[in-house]
Amino acid sequence: MTAIPTGPTASPAGGEAISTSGLTKRFRGGQLAVDHVDLAVPRGSVYGFLGPNGSGKTTTIRMLLGLAFPTAGSAALLGVPMPDSAAGVLHRVGSLVEGPAFYPFLTGGDNLARYDAADRTADPATARDRIGAALDRVGLLAAARKRYRHYSLGMKQRLAIAASLLRPRELIILDEPTNGLDPQGTREVRALIRQIAADGTTVFVSSHLLAEVEQICTHVGVMRTGRLVFSGTLPELRRTGAARVTVQTADPERAAKVLAGLGLADAQAVPADAEPVVPQASALLGEAVPEQVCAALVQAGVAVRGFAVTSPSLEDLFVGLTGEGFDVDS
Repeated sequence: MTAIPTGPTASPAGGEAISTSGLTKRFRGGQLAVDHVDLAVPRGSVYGFLGPNGSGKTTTIRMLLGLAFPTAGSAALLGVPMPDSAAGVLHRVGSLVEGPAFYPFLTGGDNLARYDAADRTADPATARDRIGAALDRVGLLAAARKRYRHYSLGMKQRLAIAASLLRPRELIILDEPTNGLDPQGTREVRALIRQIAADGTTVFVSSHLLAEVEQICTHVGVMRTGRLVFSGTLPELRRTGAARVTVQTADPERAAKVLAGLGLADAQAVPADAEPVVPQASALLGEAVPEQVCAALVQAGVAVRGFAVTSPSLEDLFVGLTGEGFDVDS
């Protein structure tokens, strides 16, 4: 069997795999689905494109692939303008948008054969080897002669990803690839994404699963009502949340005054008759050094029973950015 490369083959290192400027989509009814989105997806990254349902993720992806035309703005894949030059770049891009679509009465291998035959740029002489290699890559070689209608949902998703790997790809775009999968299917697709990324292929994946983002993504973009409200690395996202210092003490009022006197914002006391049961004071840490804050409390006569610095979780940050919660299942 001939192995198929999937990483970058013709493009220079560095630069952006996906870039947009002012990308906008307004539907005929007047709905503004995507509002001046500026994306910059580095080559070699695993970019998580997040947002609640209806935030504009799929519409953005459809415009990137030339399946929908923007009302305003521009987009480029691998440095090539879209959709004007789609024919010159889409053979270097694999995609899965809005779920897989295959013939239920055909086997997995036969479905890929039909898919490959529709690609005018594919070499028919290498089709058999390429199909076998793609099936092997997603763990479906043993199920190649099984009819698609007997595939589990996870197998169907992996077959769709296999279709995107029939040719060498520099960029893979996946729209909710784990949507509807059970935990095992989710883990299988997640492992496959890691494998694709490890080979040097840029992966752009829309998702609402925070566990997925934390485990596989290097960069993240967050959508809210059609607008991109954050774009950057995961560490950069974490740094947008303010750390908070919490002091457990029998005298929370005095502790709160000390914290405020140190210049810490939002200093507040929680008495013993409130939740949590242990009385405590807290404040935003800001630029203060935790050790110095604790020392100042002790010097002021505050009996410190417990001292902790906490940062908001990714879920807290996403809720703050979008105003809505996210599915945190793995």
